[in-house]
Amino acid sequence: MSKFMVLVKQLYKQKVTAKSFILTTLLYLVVLAGIMYWSEIRDLIFSGDADTIAVVNETNFDVTEVLQNTDDYEYEYVTAGEVAEKLKDGDYYAAFTLTDADGKLAAKIESYDPLPLNDQSNFQGMISQAGQLYAMSQMDLSPEQQQLLLSSEPIITLNSINEAATDGKSADEKMAGVFISYAIGIIIYIFVATYLSIITTDVASEKGSRALEMLLVSVKPEIHFRSKIVGVFLVALTQFVILFGGLLLLLRFSDGGNKWSIVTDLLDSMSIGYFLYVIGFLFLTVFMYLIIGALFGSLVSKVEEAGQVMMPAMMLTLVGFYVMLTGMGNPDTMLIKVFSYIPFTSGMVMPMRLGATDISAIEPIISFAVLLGTVLVLYFLSLSFYKRSVLTYSSGGIIEKMKTVFKVTT
Repeated sequence: MSKFMVLVKQLYKQKVTAKSFILTTLLYLVVLAGIMYWSEIRDLIFSGDADTIAVVNETNFDVTEVLQNTDDYEYEYVTAGEVAEKLKDGDYYAAFTLTDADGKLAAKIESYDPLPLNDQSNFQGMISQAGQLYAMSQMDLSPEQQQLLLSSEPIITLNSINEAATDGKSADEKMAGVFISYAIGIIIYIFVATYLSIITTDVASEKGSRALEMLLVSVKPEIHFRSKIVGVFLVALTQFVILFGGLLLLLRFSDGGNKWSIVTDLLDSMSIGYFLYVIGFLFLTVFMYLIIGALFGSLVSKVEEAGQVMMPAMMLTLVGFYVMLTGMGNPDTMLIKVFSYIPFTSGMVMPMRLGATDISAIEPIISFAVLLGTVLVLYFLSLSFYKRSVLTYSSGGIIEKMKTVFKVTT
């Protein structure tokens, strides 16, 4: 077995069996399970009697078909004189006073304490629906006609007269692309932040303890450099497979399979090519930052300085993440287009353009080629730099350390 494979195997076994890796993976799985089963957890923790809502209806309109009792709210129809005192005593959580205002439904929502945002939104939504029905009742429409007006949706067909253009995506396909790219952006950010820190501190720790000097007596610096990157990448890949497999199981067996059907519908709206691009951008981006992390770790003289050298790379991931967030509202902006070609941010931004916009086939190819080229250039530059810096000890800031390394010849 070659020295490279021995180092990779040793590093992989050490990291995968470490308590930090096991606990972190379990924590992520617990978080995913909490998200999947949140409705059940919420009912278990916050279960209790429904809040009583007093309804003072001063119109001749029957609002019971809208204001129906649920697990959260129970409606009690009363007269105006009973409300204020019972709100103060806590008998009523809130009170609705419904009146007519020139043929429109007017509603006053009262409560003793300010209402939480969630309740405000729920109450306003229900009263808005009641207002629509009230306006229809003033027109003497039949129940069937009212239902038709409420449920009717226009039939919209998108057509581009440019014969050279590809078929445009539907709104549902674009929304699916936004959600998937958002998930990919979060994964990239978490994995880059985690494994950039691991590889940087690992190299810095070996260098600071002088263990690296003894190791490099029998192993060339380039072999050590490659083994660190490949070993940590395999650890990241292992954790990704575990988490992805756990997520698939949770989706399949939670909520009676309803979440699984939603996800399959979401995935069906995207092409195979899209997922190949997403996987390629994901792994190449993580691999690129591992190269940067190994280089940064070789610059410092002790592990305490690792956080200082990691800051520029972490800032780049933050920039890409926040640019991606801005694209959730409008993925067609010039900001998104520019950052989708920058290799340090394209892994987060280009998947959003791919899924949520109508772009030509050549644009993701160019972005992927730029990212791949950057990874190769960074690898050879970092390897050359690593051989100089890994046994160079200097004080001062990052700039001073880099100047010292440039003075060293291989």
